[in-house]
Amino acid sequence: MSGFDKEWLRLREPADRAARSSSLVETVKTYIESHSPRVVMDIGCGTGSTFRTLSPLLADVDWRLLDYEAVLLDEAKRQIGPRDDVSFHCADLNTLDESLLENVAVVTASALFDLCSEDFCRRFIQRLARKKIGLYAALNYDGVMEWSIKHPLDSAVVADFNAHQRKDKGFGPALGPDATDYLSGLCEEAGFSIETASSPWELGPESEALQIEFLAGLATPIHEIGNIDPAEFKQWLDFRLSRVGIDGSRCIVGHTDFLALPNA
Repeated sequence: MSGFDKEWLRLREPADRAARSSSLVETVKTYIESHSPRVVMDIGCGTGSTFRTLSPLLADVDWRLLDYEAVLLDEAKRQIGPRDDVSFHCADLNTLDESLLENVAVVTASALFDLCSEDFCRRFIQRLARKKIGLYAALNYDGVMEWSIKHPLDSAVVADFNAHQRKDKGFGPALGPDATDYLSGLCEEAGFSIETASSPWELGPESEALQIEFLAGLATPIHEIGNIDPAEFKQWLDFRLSRVGIDGSRCIVGHTDFLALPNA
């Protein structure tokens, strides 16, 4: 799987933290605290955002941080520093070493499963079910993208972006906005208890740098889908960029947090 730029991950971390469902975080905390040993494995860890968000809330937990991109894992090591309770693993989730799942209570992931395919999710959930490991998958994109200041091309841009989200991101054809529903079905069949919660980005003038980067990142997906005339898209993008930072201008990007815990 191809990863993300560490600057993008830095910009989105505060928005991700603010968007997370606090009730699901509390349920995860309670579940982990009931386990011994307390081991959490964060997959697609990037620079360690999930660890930085959850670790202050969890006492006496050992963390295994996994990412395929060595440059992101190195940045996670740099930011987190040497700790006895954290280990770092450069690993491809498509060929994950089964031993890394030993003694794990919960697997965590952020903004990952909307990039994964049906086949990958099915195989991964089967592995977790066999070992009775919980899954906390936060910030899965749900297909919602809207702005308080409207433009006639908004719906076409969102439709094409959502279509691009279903292309192969390294795990086969991605689920995109359908990820949470698909995970829910798999986990219910496997005997997990399921809980979901909305976790949208709500971006205003305080998130100007993130919005600019987010809008710029739409160009490649829209051009690759090819339904929108490039000149019209540029006009739309210029319009959107000119509204960033204006009072009353807000952007909503929908996400869903997902929690599946094995039944006793």
